[in-house]
Amino acid sequence: MLALFLASLLLTVPPPDTSWKHQRLRTQMVKQQIATRDVSDPAVLDAMRSVPRHRFAPNHPPELAYSDRPLPIGHEQTISQPYIVARMTELVEPDSTDRALEIGTGSGYQAAVLSEIVDSVYTIEILPELATTATKRLQNLGYDNVVVRNADGFKGWPERAPFDVIIVTAAPETIPPPLTRQLANSGRMIIPVGPTGGTQRLMLVTKENGEISTRELAPVRFVPFLRNTEN
Repeated sequence: MLALFLASLLLTVPPPDTSWKHQRLRTQMVKQQIATRDVSDPAVLDAMRSVPRHRFAPNHPPELAYSDRPLPIGHEQTISQPYIVARMTELVEPDSTDRALEIGTGSGYQAAVLSEIVDSVYTIEILPELATTATKRLQNLGYDNVVVRNADGFKGWPERAPFDVIIVTAAPETIPPPLTRQLANSGRMIIPVGPTGGTQRLMLVTKENGEISTRELAPVRFVPFLRNTEN
């Protein structure tokens, strides 16, 4: 019986990612796609080297998972290109004591990267299938400071607010007011804003003494921000 129990554990819990091939691909990804551009935060670079991106894009070969491009993950959603993940993470200036909120869990990759740096990550996914898959994947990989919720991300997560950091990985047409309300004082939010198929801009939102400031950073293209129309 003990042998069967141990065998079942081996089947359900993936082994640690110790592959030299995958580590080499991550090192190459950071060196060629990220560090040579405008990302220099050592904590962000270390997180990008650490998180096994190929485990978050299991339907693609590792060489493609570590390439400089977004990839489909099903349900008309994507995992963002590595550079965008690193850049958005650096822009919110994450710290080891921060509480972070992510809107748009998707595969769970951005949440995993954040979890390497901050104290805790709360991430919301509106599609139940992706929320379930991401929860299992993050648990199996040992990211025990990440909590996934299947809900409408427009409303944020008021029970866990305030958040020092908010990262939004889908584009609403305007910045959701609940998210700005849930920013902590001195909090930072990065969010793409704009119409589907039209011009979207990456926006940095900050809060100081209750006042909200926004700054446009760059043109981007993200999947649309989905809402729950039943509520």
